[in-house]
Amino acid sequence: MSPALPASWSLRLALAWLATFALQAQTAPAPSGPQRRFALIIGNDQGGEGTRPLLYAADDARRMHEVLLRLGGTTPDDAMLLINDSSDDVLTALAEVERRIRDARQRGERTTLFFYYSGHAKDGALRLGSTKLPMESVKARLAQGPADMRVAVFDACRSGALTRTKGVRKAPAFEVETDATRAAKGLVILTSSASDEDSQESDAIGASYFSYHLVSGLLGSADQSGDGRVSLAEAYAYAYERTVAATADSAAGPQHPTFSFDLAGNGDLVLTDVVQRREGLRIPVEAPAGTYFLIDRRGVVVAEITKSEAERTIALAPGTYTVKRRLPDRLRVGEVKIVDGQLSTLDEAQLKNARFSDDPVKGTGLSTVYARHWSISATGQYQAIFDAPTTRGGIFPSAPLVGGEATVHNFFGRGFAWSFDGQYGWSTGAVASARLGTPATYRYSLITVGTSLLYEWNQEGSWVPFAGARLNLSLMSREFDDALFPRQGFTTMSPGVVLGLKYRIGRSFGLVARGRVHYLLYNVDETKNLGFAEVGLLVSYEFRD
Repeated sequence: MSPALPASWSLRLALAWLATFALQAQTAPAPSGPQRRFALIIGNDQGGEGTRPLLYAADDARRMHEVLLRLGGTTPDDAMLLINDSSDDVLTALAEVERRIRDARQRGERTTLFFYYSGHAKDGALRLGSTKLPMESVKARLAQGPADMRVAVFDACRSGALTRTKGVRKAPAFEVETDATRAAKGLVILTSSASDEDSQESDAIGASYFSYHLVSGLLGSADQSGDGRVSLAEAYAYAYERTVAATADSAAGPQHPTFSFDLAGNGDLVLTDVVQRREGLRIPVEAPAGTYFLIDRRGVVVAEITKSEAERTIALAPGTYTVKRRLPDRLRVGEVKIVDGQLSTLDEAQLKNARFSDDPVKGTGLSTVYARHWSISATGQYQAIFDAPTTRGGIFPSAPLVGGEATVHNFFGRGFAWSFDGQYGWSTGAVASARLGTPATYRYSLITVGTSLLYEWNQEGSWVPFAGARLNLSLMSREFDDALFPRQGFTTMSPGVVLGLKYRIGRSFGLVARGRVHYLLYNVDETKNLGFAEVGLLVSYEFRD
């Protein structure tokens, strides 16, 4: 392990060491033999007591996992992704990965392990929900691990204690190139924040700063040599510079990525191979210099690439992206389509001028999706009582209802919503009457108020499924047409469950299909265990800044 160094030296030391490492690789013969790469990727938004839920840790882990599979040479069978799991789950997964590594080594394969953690860290421990995992024990486990090469990335507050350097920050995991690193052995640790720094997330980019810039670099933005492959030196330098610059004016102050290493042998670390995949966007030589932002359909900035005179390539998954280049007095905006297995070329002439006030992508849009915000809905639904018809002894008739609803989204953390609703329903019914000799008819009315705790999936998408629990207060009454019978009323509380699906129409409006099932206890003149179901449609409007 390298000795502690000030943060200002971390980048210079990294580049100097990696340059020496790369020079050794050029002069040393590349060993033969198969290379096997394993990855354990962990993301956890919850840190338990004394912490606030993160918004993007799990998403950072998913993006890193996807990059490793697409560009890093890791197969799906050798990459494990854990989202919001406990410390016991992490240790179990690590033990399984180590077992597979030992099996691979027995077959003569050289092995690499990439360990990535994005989430909370506090008091010297990784915080996984209500569980803890001491950082030093994780570091010791990795240092003694069976893989020939181990790259560990800790994307957490104050994780710089692992490198004993000031200036560390959140970061995703890496890939190691096959031939050049066969003789390299040891451990590399990257952290996201210094031992006295907090890691910062950004609503504007929908990620942690370092994770975003590192992933963007691995997609090709960091390829300064132009060989189509991103090395550790390139990725680290790119992410370091962008992170420090992006956080310099933040309220928490600048973050300083750092690293430590304990390596032997020859070979440079190539993390991703953009050229081999040949799927993405090529920015040709003739395209103007500048910084190009690539935004997906959700409004998420998936990558940014700074072009000078040379041609640049960025690896993108198939789909349609908005391209934006910022000039001093205007924007240049257009769309590109990436086809599976093909490399598209940007035609800058097809971009159109736009004023800054007309910027179609002023951020990610996730800042208002994931932040706490309100919505209101107009509801229309039908309530069906699980009982016999009133003419055959049933107590309550089924009825249509209209009403309104207000919901606070992300109230208890990302995805958790709390709603309040009120409805009015009406119907008619009839009960047998010995006094009249004919059924006695009545007008039925129903007032309900309720509250629901829901969880919403895929909040940034067009289709948003949700489910949860509800507590309902019903005030039921029936007023007979014949004055011989008095007005009757009944009040009860009913627990139930909710299931629904929202379809977004534009940025704020949505259509919602929803079903609810409730238990209903009737205990006036007899005791009956009943229930009711409600199916309805809602028109919603979200108030998002």
